[in-house]
Amino acid sequence: MELTTIDWAIIIGYFVLTIGIGLYFTRRAGKNLTEFFVSGRTLPWWIAGTSMVATTFAADTPLAVTGLVVKNGLAGNWFWWAFAMGGMFTVFVYARLWRRSEVITDVELIKLRYSGTAASGLRYLRAVYVALIVNPIIIGWVIGAMLTILEQTIFFNVGNANLETFWNQASLSWVTIIGMLVVVGIYCTLSGMWGVAFSDIIQFSLAMFGCIWLAIVAVQEVGGVEILQQKVEANFGNSQALSYLPDFSNADPWMPIHVFLIMLTMQWWATWYPGSEPGGGGYVVQRMASCKDERNSVLATLWYQIAHYCVRPWPWIMISFVALALYPQLRENYLADNGYDPGIGFPMVMRELCGPGLRGLMLVAFFAAFMSTISTQMNWGASYLIRDFVQPLFLKNASDHKLTQCSRIVSVVVLLTGLTAGYLMKQRGLSVDDAWKMLAALGAGTGLVFMLRWFWWRINAWSEIAAMLASLFFFTLLNWSTTQNLLLGDVTLKSEEVMAIVAGLTIATWLLATFVTPPESSEVLSNFYCKIRPGGPGWKPVAQQNPNVDVDKNLGISILGALFAAGIVYSMIPAMGYLIFGQMTAAITCFGIAGACAIAVAFILKRVF
Repeated sequence: MELTTIDWAIIIGYFVLTIGIGLYFTRRAGKNLTEFFVSGRTLPWWIAGTSMVATTFAADTPLAVTGLVVKNGLAGNWFWWAFAMGGMFTVFVYARLWRRSEVITDVELIKLRYSGTAASGLRYLRAVYVALIVNPIIIGWVIGAMLTILEQTIFFNVGNANLETFWNQASLSWVTIIGMLVVVGIYCTLSGMWGVAFSDIIQFSLAMFGCIWLAIVAVQEVGGVEILQQKVEANFGNSQALSYLPDFSNADPWMPIHVFLIMLTMQWWATWYPGSEPGGGGYVVQRMASCKDERNSVLATLWYQIAHYCVRPWPWIMISFVALALYPQLRENYLADNGYDPGIGFPMVMRELCGPGLRGLMLVAFFAAFMSTISTQMNWGASYLIRDFVQPLFLKNASDHKLTQCSRIVSVVVLLTGLTAGYLMKQRGLSVDDAWKMLAALGAGTGLVFMLRWFWWRINAWSEIAAMLASLFFFTLLNWSTTQNLLLGDVTLKSEEVMAIVAGLTIATWLLATFVTPPESSEVLSNFYCKIRPGGPGWKPVAQQNPNVDVDKNLGISILGALFAAGIVYSMIPAMGYLIFGQMTAAITCFGIAGACAIAVAFILKRVF
């Protein structure tokens, strides 16, 4: 991919603007930890929500979606679409509670909800686990995806016979990655969440505009929507490539109906997965905590879910279809070798179809997607290590200035840890969608305890500890080939089946741990109850001791709101597809269902607030 003057101008302008934002917010972010990690709790909903969306629009996501489409058609995306129900429960049930808690990190909730040595150990363990194990895995797969983009675009023809020196394709890609990480490190360490959030607005806008433009150009290159559909079905092998739901009628379907039901009815509440944590967690909670009040917290999370599932996917999906139409070898190679990653189809479309201007814009789109995710992971990971590990153990009486300086140093440590993980994952050839599924299965069974701790007084610190350890143990056990051979013989479990089994065993383990250990003290439970004011029957013994607390009385209608909001997502996704492919009757029907659900959601939001 040859870059012209206009392409270089777009790229240079983007980097100058990004660094300028970091410099602008440096002084404000340096005041204290609240300013550095949660923007002083002053963000409006549209900035906080867009920042969430930008974070999940990483360099890996378009590649992963392309891989899913080439492997299993449109319905392959159900792996991540299935999380929408959990996301809407976060909006309507948990967003207000998180903002009410006034935490900086989700791990900090442990200090409010539990007490004693077990609670302290859980807090330290959780902080280190997420910051130095989960976080580097995320950074690692994002780096791997960005390397693929670079190797398949601007450095595609570099190396081989005429460059037998250090400056080959791989080394140039790594140098570019390190250069971008330096830029991210500068603005993220200087400006904290202020720089992250405001950079995310620009980065998301650029990324979306670039993908939409490329999708239009790519479809026109194929010859229009009708010809695209014909070629996709021919290269895929059947019409299921464009089907919204998997085909369960085949003798050996790629997704059996029981696996689909596991994903749709179980995965969203049983599995802890970054960005889709049951009840909210991670950087989603960090953005909620950054909002200026409960109402903005709810609206920010709602906008995030709608944009995440209804706004972003179709430009990626259309480009994925174009890749399948133009490069039939993607599916052929995948069918011949299950380890082949067809996600490279996305950068192949970029390389061959982008003209001057669009080349620079698409590279900036991926630079923006990459950097928005990395900056969040840096700030988010550092918030755990400082707020939930270093400060309570070593810097209890430290000044705001010292804590902020330490946060900047730790942010760099987090970045370097992620860079190391990226190198190791690239060496092992782990694909993005495989990494997604591995992390989802690894957290199986922990989700329910995270949801119920808000609404059931009996859960204690040992419940969470048991869930974490049991999930890791059972996941490792079931992925050990000897175990599978003993239990199943030649049958190989799908990742979703592993998740369901691990979840069931983990839930049984933490429930047992809950009932064989004593509950939290009456004082801790009362303080939490009075501050959070959760509704429902699960706090009855504590409520009797605190009869004057004005608890939430709309839990039932909030759950109904989550169901209607999920209805918006699950009708809007096919509605857009039907509209694009000219199936107007089906499109109007789905848009009508989405509109009815939206009216119900608006009514419920009015009742709640």
